[in-house]
Amino acid sequence: MAVMEGSLSKWTNVMKGWQYRWFVLDDNSGLLSYYTSKEKMMRGVRRGCVRLKGAVIGIDDEDDSTFTITVDHKTFHFQARDAEERHKWVHALEDTIIRHASRTRYDTYHVSPTIKDFDNKVSEADAYLQLMIEETKKLEDRIEILTEPEEKVKCQIILEHANVMLDNIKHSIVLLQIAKNTAHPVNGVYNPRPGTSSSITSIHDDAVPVQAVIQQGIELGSECIENGRRALRTLSTATALVVPDMSYSSSEGEEDFFDANDDPFAGSQIPSPTSLRSFDNEGQTQLSKPNPPAMVNTAQRTPSVRKGSDNSARSGNQENLDYDALYEDEDELDVEMESHGSVIRHLLSQVKIGMDLTKVVLPTFILERRSLLEMYADYFAHPDLFTCVPDLKDPRDRMVQVVKWYLSSYHAGRKSSVAKKPYNPILGEVFRCHWDIADDSVGLNGTETVSDGPVPWCKRNQLTFVAEQVSHHPPISAFYAECVKKRISFNAHVYTKSKFLGLSVCVYNIGQGIVSVLDYNEEYVVTFPNGYGRSILTTPWIELGGTVTIHSPQTGYHCDIEFLTKPFYGNKKHKVTADVYGPDEKKPFLIISGEWNGVMEAKWVDKVEPELFIDVNALNIVKKQVRPISQQDDNESRKLWKEVTAGLRFNEIDKATNAKQTLEQKQRDEAKERKESGKDWQTKLFKKCGEDQWFYIKPLKQRITVHATNAT
Repeated sequence: MAVMEGSLSKWTNVMKGWQYRWFVLDDNSGLLSYYTSKEKMMRGVRRGCVRLKGAVIGIDDEDDSTFTITVDHKTFHFQARDAEERHKWVHALEDTIIRHASRTRYDTYHVSPTIKDFDNKVSEADAYLQLMIEETKKLEDRIEILTEPEEKVKCQIILEHANVMLDNIKHSIVLLQIAKNTAHPVNGVYNPRPGTSSSITSIHDDAVPVQAVIQQGIELGSECIENGRRALRTLSTATALVVPDMSYSSSEGEEDFFDANDDPFAGSQIPSPTSLRSFDNEGQTQLSKPNPPAMVNTAQRTPSVRKGSDNSARSGNQENLDYDALYEDEDELDVEMESHGSVIRHLLSQVKIGMDLTKVVLPTFILERRSLLEMYADYFAHPDLFTCVPDLKDPRDRMVQVVKWYLSSYHAGRKSSVAKKPYNPILGEVFRCHWDIADDSVGLNGTETVSDGPVPWCKRNQLTFVAEQVSHHPPISAFYAECVKKRISFNAHVYTKSKFLGLSVCVYNIGQGIVSVLDYNEEYVVTFPNGYGRSILTTPWIELGGTVTIHSPQTGYHCDIEFLTKPFYGNKKHKVTADVYGPDEKKPFLIISGEWNGVMEAKWVDKVEPELFIDVNALNIVKKQVRPISQQDDNESRKLWKEVTAGLRFNEIDKATNAKQTLEQKQRDEAKERKESGKDWQTKLFKKCGEDQWFYIKPLKQRITVHATNAT
């Protein structure tokens, strides 16, 4: 029985573009058939079909009219007229997919019900309906004799709800009878019940029901016949539609567009820092970005993860395990998602298109061996680009340098070729690190220790970083970096919301960061792009998308950055454009374009030829320095997660899972205790200002002011 029909556009490489097609969704057979026109549909000349059993629907959050269906190792691309039309199709397709998936599970473990079983169930439902009608009649009689106005009003409300429920039950029983008559017609011919009719929902004629006509002797297109010959077949009912073993298109063999077979890493590198926080059972998660091999500093050798022993297997002696080396080890095992297909498909069975993913449990095997808080430190993988901002005398040059640092901060990252997610930070978890900066003009005061800074054992000429998980619901991370010698700092907070898109996961990074250049009393406010985890059923990869802004309220300079997602067709990935404007200017004086994980060019308004703006692959990643785990506090990231990290490093997934669950259960228990005692969680390093902003409690600007006051 067709539940929806209408026109859509389907992408095909035969014509290198979108082609109009008339689509019919058949719920009974679980097929989405398409025809070159409505007339061909009436004649039964089918162009192709998509089997919906086991299919996965995908949408692109950057495009509100397109969607995909992935099944039988193929991805079909469709385009609706607008977002509303796409929503109707996606909703109907999802319902059909779910029904056929449930039918499969039922048939696997139970004997298929018979028509007699169906009749018995309908009779049973009708009997209960009669009982409810009798009880409702009693309620009506009671209302007639009630004298208390207040009680009479309450009973009247109950009666109204009861009547609505009765109407729904009656309607359901009628529909069940119609469905039975449709699926099993008398003498092979569908006989509608008197006063009822079967209708096909058309998205182009919502207000006008169309009678379902069962035609005899439907003509089939040559694409539907195994031997390629045109023939006539008689279909006794609508459910006699032949379901092929595989989905097919008439353009197969001519390189139809199946992006599920694309190599996501061809011709480009893979991203990093904050782009993807995904879904987990207790809040935020982030899908991380693999680090391109070219970015690894081969001069630095990773120490052995085991002291004096082979690191290929984990010995029973935990004392010999060098936990610090585990975090520095560059051998990140890739995960073949296809080998875990049943787990991933079970995960997808828990969600629907557009669903928030904060409550969905992810398997441990896709974890990366570090915390999300440590991942935020990747913003400063090139610390010299950040700390040199105050060295520039012109505000225009400083603005351009901030843009350069920002655009270069997203490529540095992971060792794995597969997008993984770091650990969800525990509430109150802290991560600290620092970077050494090359500076020939340091002087003696550059080697002084900053005891009141975020990393108290670091020196004035080092860039220091601290991050804290300040909230669990919603999941919010705050982080702060500073270089005392250069009198520059960065304060940021990020709250993420994830959404399921079928074959992709979208993560909205909500929040902002503020670069403070103290010598010029300037601030640069930056926002963050959205992250997308693509091809989550096969080899996950990451891209960024959305509009980002950088502006300085003091100077009036601002920049609009657009991270472009891969287009629906074509193979251009990781594109970015940026327009930099002067104060009160409507035209940019600088236009930047390229790949945010590759080469970016600059086109200046006063120059004819473009020039290299930055090549991130030519930059050396400066290794962050982290205090040994033996010297860390209990709430510091690497110490908290060391057993999970060890389990993942040696492929002991059960041990990693148990260690992770122990930490998460401890967090739940502590939350329960606080709730029972009426205590709120108190952050240690950051304070909340206003509705949704978090600031470091002892920023560099405040400390410098205090020191200056004390000196006078």
